[in-house]
Amino acid sequence: MRRIGFIKFLILGCVLLSSAFSVLAQQKNNSSIKSQEISESDGVPVLVKHLPDWENARNRALYILNQNELRNALGNRQVFDSIDFQGGTEAVTADYPQGKLLIVEFTSPQSSVDADNRIQQQLAQSGQNDSVSYRRIGNYNAFVFDVADQNAANELLDQIKYEKTVQWLGTDPFAFKRAERAFIETTSSLFLSTVLAIVGGLGIALLLGIGVGVSYFYFREKERANMTAFSDAGGMTRLNLDGLSSQPSTDRLLGE
Repeated sequence: MRRIGFIKFLILGCVLLSSAFSVLAQQKNNSSIKSQEISESDGVPVLVKHLPDWENARNRALYILNQNELRNALGNRQVFDSIDFQGGTEAVTADYPQGKLLIVEFTSPQSSVDADNRIQQQLAQSGQNDSVSYRRIGNYNAFVFDVADQNAANELLDQIKYEKTVQWLGTDPFAFKRAERAFIETTSSLFLSTVLAIVGGLGIALLLGIGVGVSYFYFREKERANMTAFSDAGGMTRLNLDGLSSQPSTDRLLGE
């Protein structure tokens, strides 16, 4: 009996040890998972896909999750002191003919705004505006370093599009406000188009009336100018007492 109890105790201990090891392994694997948004189709980080011409740039792009990786990729620049990678901040960099592009994505608009203020102040103090082109795009804070042409760098930044959508798991609390705004915009657009149609119709009718009136006036003036004499008898035979009617031809009259 003691031997059977010892075997049961040994089996129970093995089960407990295997469970503990599996929990530790799971915790270790979870701790090694990096906080990043991965595309489900090809496994590429979504931030990488927001690089200009990302299909070609992905081969030379570097995904960055901390300050050490950032400085190793782009050098020890003062402006990097304004970028905080705590809380899930991510970045990607790639070389372009216009310069070295860096896109930093923050997890909230407020974090991006705070970083933008620090970056603007840092760039103003360091006097690197000639060699650095910077812009905040949504939650992205984008840089182009080692710039030779500011116009070309700005065109590169113009190709960055911040495209994020928010999906509510439950009822959308802003659905009524969006519907109300859409109703107001649709009603305003319909009212404006109706007013423009009415005003445009009245304007066209007025112009056509003026055109027809002027044409008729000139037509009547042309007819009146072609008349040899004026007669107020409406074409009836009248005595030429006032000398206004034309004299009939006497060539074919019978003589006495």
